[in-house]
Amino acid sequence: MLIRNLCNIALASTVLALSGCKGGILDPKGQIGIDEKYLIIVATVLMLIVVTPVIAMTFYFAWKYRDGRDQEIYAPKWAHSTKIEVVVWAIPIIIVLILGVITWQSTQDLDPYKPLEGKGKHLTVEVVSLNWKWLFIYPEQGIATVNELVFPANVPVEYKITSESTMNSFFIPQLGSQIYSMAGMETKLHLIANEPGTFKGFSANYSGAGFTGMKFNATATATVAEFDAWVNKVKSEGSALTKTHYAQLAKPSENSPVHYYASVDSNMFHSIVMKYMQAHGSHGAKPHAMAEHSAHNMHSEDEE
Repeated sequence: MLIRNLCNIALASTVLALSGCKGGILDPKGQIGIDEKYLIIVATVLMLIVVTPVIAMTFYFAWKYRDGRDQEIYAPKWAHSTKIEVVVWAIPIIIVLILGVITWQSTQDLDPYKPLEGKGKHLTVEVVSLNWKWLFIYPEQGIATVNELVFPANVPVEYKITSESTMNSFFIPQLGSQIYSMAGMETKLHLIANEPGTFKGFSANYSGAGFTGMKFNATATATVAEFDAWVNKVKSEGSALTKTHYAQLAKPSENSPVHYYASVDSNMFHSIVMKYMQAHGSHGAKPHAMAEHSAHNMHSEDEE
């Protein structure tokens, strides 16, 4: 009866835990997210090969030799067993080796800086984390938005990411990896949505008082034509984003509404990345390359 009750509790806990997975990393809608979900499941199952028997035996022996059960006398006879030693050490070693190979392969395949091969031309979006909102610049379309990200489904997107000041973390759980946004540096992330829909995005790194409101909707349109229609909407409804307007936008604000910019300075993103290096003057191109190179060296930490 005790074992049955424990099983029922475990089953109920599992169902309750999985009920909260909708819209999260275990409900992926993009190829990167799907690959990461597979990695999580494989790693968990491999570890459970050791964990499950240990937990089961812990409960079993605690029940079998519990106080008050006189017919079960615990009188161990200590002896060395080579067979047991081999099993106890071999299984964890094999699992660690398998996990090591899988981790090495996945690290190469899921490198956030690596373009998605065989998916066609990438759409470029420049992302700037502000206190406490997100600015998305579309350099090819010449527009920008605040707290609204739109892209076509089945089209790979290259995100170039930086921060105005405080470090944040750009994360759309259903599409895949998160990566840090850091002032004076440019990090990169490549994602794709395998189906149309609206996915929740936010900062995964605490950045102060307005952190909880630093959220946005990432919408994957069904067709490229729908994306183009949205671009035209932004151009018709938005205002111009100049450096003067950006200075106002960069001021801290909480729970900022969606805002459109019909035009944006072509050099805006580069200027934001380089704002702390302006003293270098004509050597600006070199520090920019150094900043991107430094961010690339740190990007492995962003896959946590």
